[in-house]
Amino acid sequence: MSEHATHHAQIARLKRIQGQVGGLVRMIEEERYCVDLLAQMRAVIAALRQVELGVLKTHIDHCIRSAAETHDPVAVNRKVDELISVLDRYGR
Repeated sequence: MSEHATHHAQIARLKRIQGQVGGLVRMIEEERYCVDLLAQMRAVIAALRQVELGVLKTHIDHCIRSAAETHDPVAVNRKVDELISVLDRYGR
């Protein structure tokens, strides 16, 4: 199997989110209006979801595809089970 996938493409997004979270901290310190806080929180959550989707896509494109290319059903099943386990935690 080839080396592990990288997620460098997500760094810029994460740094932007880091800035958003810093802004959120300042908003709370400044006792800003609740609805403004909630709107900023939703923006952070939406941005994190985009990072999550990027990591998921990379995992499928690289890790699962690499396992499939080995033609080793055990390796493929392990990767698929691992992904299903992570996705299953979303519903809890």
